[in-house]
Amino acid sequence: MSLVDLIARADDRGLAASGLACLDRCVPLLGGDDETLRPLWGALAEDADATAWGDLLKQVRGTLGPADGPADGGGDEAVVLAGRMLEAAPAERCAAELRRWADACSVASLQIHRLLDPAADPAPLDSRRAGRTEGMPPLVAAELRRQVTVLEVLAGNGAGGMRRALEVSTEGRRVLRAVVSRRARGRR
Repeated sequence: MSLVDLIARADDRGLAASGLACLDRCVPLLGGDDETLRPLWGALAEDADATAWGDLLKQVRGTLGPADGPADGGGDEAVVLAGRMLEAAPAERCAAELRRWADACSVASLQIHRLLDPAADPAPLDSRRAGRTEGMPPLVAAELRRQVTVLEVLAGNGAGGMRRALEVSTEGRRVLRAVVSRRARGRR
């Protein structure tokens, strides 16, 4: 099943986790660490009410601040896209808003990985999300697999899949952190 289909079929928790996972993998661009989004993951795992989600989201935004420049010192499109994911997160966990956010986060995260991957990818992101993966650069291909895995795990296991979704996100965050670090060293 394509990523687009998985997002279309996901429930509220799956949509929130999908968007959160994309943001979590890109949080190093905003100067966040492994614990920055942990309270939001906890709220999803415990199925906290919408008020708790909104309050925690406000705290995270305050911690990360505005995305006016990357942790490595120079402004770029990847940082702006990551900041937009955070700012677009809905304060209420309603299906329609979460679906728009999860879809936008999916596109933004793939675009971020495309920007950071040294290999060129001439195919449109929409075709990648629809399942056409031939010739994808490795960083983008790995991000697409992570997005699909998060949605599949949650579709099959509900709240029980939250731990695996977080593991997948953590792995992706570490990969992106290494890419950003390597890129910063190359600029010096």
